Amino acid sequence: MAFFRIMRCVALGPEEVWLRLTDWTRHGEHIPLTRVTVEPSGPTGVGTRLSARTGIGPVGFDDLMEVVRWTPPSEGRPGVCRLEKRGSLVTGWAEIIVGGGGGRSRVLWREEIRVAGLPRVLEAPVAWGGRLVFGRLLRALLTR
Repeated sequence: MAFFRIMRCVALGPEEVWLRLTDWTRHGEHIPLTRVTVEPSGPTGVGTRLSARTGIGPVGFDDLMEVVRWTPPSEGRPGVCRLEKRGSLVTGWAEIIVGGGGGRSRVLWREEIRVAGLPRVLEAPVAWGGRLVFGRLLRALLTR
Protein backbone atom coordinates (compact mmCIF):
# COMPACT_ATOMS: atom_id res chain seq x y z
CA MET A 1 0.00 0.00 0.00
CA ALA A 2 1.22 3.51 -0.85
CA PHE A 3 0.42 6.22 1.69
CA PHE A 4 0.86 9.96 1.30
CA ARG A 5 -0.32 13.14 2.96
CA ILE A 6 -0.38 16.76 1.90
CA MET A 7 -0.97 19.78 4.11
CA ARG A 8 -1.76 23.27 2.88
CA CYS A 9 -2.66 26.54 4.63
CA VAL A 10 -4.64 29.09 2.61
CA ALA A 11 -6.16 32.52 3.09
CA LEU A 12 -9.72 31.32 2.46
CA GLY A 13 -12.44 30.40 4.92
CA PRO A 14 -13.11 26.70 5.58
CA GLU A 15 -16.52 26.75 3.91
CA GLU A 16 -15.06 28.14 0.65
CA VAL A 17 -12.16 25.67 0.75
CA TRP A 18 -14.62 22.81 1.33
CA LEU A 19 -16.74 23.85 -1.65
CA ARG A 20 -13.71 24.05 -3.92
CA LEU A 21 -12.19 20.73 -2.85
CA THR A 22 -15.45 18.79 -3.08
CA ASP A 23 -16.41 20.09 -6.53
CA TRP A 24 -15.54 16.64 -7.88
CA THR A 25 -15.87 17.30 -11.60
CA ARG A 26 -13.32 20.12 -11.30
CA HIS A 27 -10.76 17.52 -10.18
CA GLY A 28 -10.82 16.11 -13.70
CA GLU A 29 -9.97 19.53 -15.13
CA HIS A 30 -6.66 19.56 -13.25
CA ILE A 31 -5.52 15.92 -13.36
CA PRO A 32 -4.12 15.02 -16.79
CA LEU A 33 -6.17 12.62 -18.92
CA THR A 34 -8.84 12.27 -16.22
CA ARG A 35 -12.60 12.76 -16.27
CA VAL A 36 -14.66 12.58 -13.07
CA THR A 37 -18.32 11.62 -13.00
CA VAL A 38 -20.60 11.75 -9.96
CA GLU A 39 -23.72 9.69 -9.17
CA PRO A 40 -26.27 10.64 -8.20
CA SER A 41 -26.13 14.21 -9.45
CA GLY A 42 -26.85 16.88 -6.88
CA PRO A 43 -25.33 17.56 -3.49
CA THR A 44 -22.64 15.21 -2.22
CA GLY A 45 -23.38 13.10 0.83
CA VAL A 46 -22.74 9.65 2.25
CA GLY A 47 -23.35 7.19 -0.57
CA THR A 48 -22.33 9.52 -3.41
CA ARG A 49 -20.25 7.57 -5.94
CA LEU A 50 -17.39 9.00 -7.99
CA SER A 51 -15.60 7.54 -10.97
CA ALA A 52 -12.28 9.04 -12.04
CA ARG A 53 -11.57 7.67 -15.53
CA THR A 54 -7.90 8.11 -16.46
CA GLY A 55 -6.70 7.20 -19.92
CA ILE A 56 -6.96 7.86 -23.62
CA GLY A 57 -9.90 6.34 -25.47
CA PRO A 58 -10.41 2.71 -24.50
CA VAL A 59 -7.00 2.45 -22.81
CA GLY A 60 -7.21 3.47 -19.15
CA PHE A 61 -8.68 2.60 -15.80
CA ASP A 62 -11.45 3.71 -13.45
CA ASP A 63 -10.80 4.78 -9.88
CA LEU A 64 -14.20 4.05 -8.32
CA MET A 65 -14.94 5.75 -4.99
CA GLU A 66 -17.81 6.14 -2.55
CA VAL A 67 -18.28 8.86 0.05
CA VAL A 68 -18.52 7.09 3.43
CA ARG A 69 -18.17 10.15 5.67
CA TRP A 70 -19.45 13.63 4.89
CA THR A 71 -19.21 16.28 7.59
CA PRO A 72 -18.88 19.81 6.16
CA PRO A 73 -17.02 22.34 8.32
CA SER A 74 -19.04 24.48 10.69
CA GLU A 75 -18.23 26.96 13.44
CA GLY A 76 -15.28 25.53 15.34
CA ARG A 77 -15.53 22.05 13.81
CA PRO A 78 -13.39 20.86 10.88
CA GLY A 79 -14.96 19.27 7.83
CA VAL A 80 -14.14 15.66 7.00
CA CYS A 81 -14.81 13.79 3.78
CA ARG A 82 -13.72 10.16 3.51
CA LEU A 83 -13.79 8.26 0.25
CA GLU A 84 -13.40 4.50 0.01
CA LYS A 85 -11.84 3.31 -3.23
CA ARG A 86 -13.82 0.35 -4.53
CA GLY A 87 -12.35 -0.47 -7.94
CA SER A 88 -10.95 -3.76 -9.16
CA LEU A 89 -7.56 -2.17 -9.91
CA VAL A 90 -7.32 0.65 -7.33
CA THR A 91 -8.46 0.24 -3.72
CA GLY A 92 -7.80 2.11 -0.48
CA TRP A 93 -9.16 5.39 0.82
CA ALA A 94 -8.75 9.16 0.68
CA GLU A 95 -9.58 11.69 3.37
CA ILE A 96 -9.92 15.46 3.10
CA ILE A 97 -9.95 17.45 6.36
CA VAL A 98 -10.60 21.20 6.31
CA GLY A 99 -10.37 23.32 9.45
CA GLY A 100 -9.61 26.85 10.49
CA GLY A 101 -11.32 30.16 11.00
CA GLY A 102 -10.90 33.88 10.67
CA GLY A 103 -10.63 33.70 6.90
CA ARG A 104 -7.84 31.08 6.97
CA SER A 105 -7.93 27.32 6.52
CA ARG A 106 -5.71 24.32 6.93
CA VAL A 107 -6.22 21.39 4.56
CA LEU A 108 -5.00 17.87 5.17
CA TRP A 109 -5.31 15.37 2.30
CA ARG A 110 -4.42 11.80 3.26
CA GLU A 111 -4.59 8.84 0.95
CA GLU A 112 -3.75 5.17 0.98
CA ILE A 113 -3.66 3.47 -2.42
CA ARG A 114 -3.36 -0.17 -3.31
CA VAL A 115 -2.89 -1.08 -6.96
CA ALA A 116 -3.67 -4.69 -7.84
CA GLY A 117 -0.54 -6.60 -8.81
CA LEU A 118 1.82 -3.74 -7.94
CA PRO A 119 5.10 -4.99 -6.44
CA ARG A 120 5.98 -3.52 -3.03
CA VAL A 121 9.12 -1.96 -4.47
CA LEU A 122 6.90 0.43 -6.48
CA GLU A 123 4.84 1.69 -3.54
CA ALA A 124 7.22 4.58 -2.77
CA PRO A 125 7.12 5.92 -6.36
CA VAL A 126 3.30 5.65 -6.32
CA ALA A 127 3.17 7.66 -3.06
CA TRP A 128 5.55 10.24 -4.55
CA GLY A 129 3.37 10.50 -7.66
CA GLY A 130 0.25 10.87 -5.53
CA ARG A 131 1.80 13.75 -3.57
CA LEU A 132 2.81 15.42 -6.82
CA VAL A 133 -0.52 15.03 -8.63
CA PHE A 134 -2.75 15.88 -5.68
CA GLY A 135 -0.47 18.69 -4.49
CA ARG A 136 -0.90 20.32 -7.91
CA LEU A 137 -4.63 19.66 -7.75
CA LEU A 138 -4.91 21.39 -4.37
CA ARG A 139 -2.94 24.38 -5.63
CA ALA A 140 -5.15 24.69 -8.72
CA LEU A 141 -8.44 24.35 -6.84
CA LEU A 142 -7.44 26.73 -4.06
CA THR A 143 -6.05 29.51 -6.27
CA ARG A 144 -8.68 29.78 -8.99
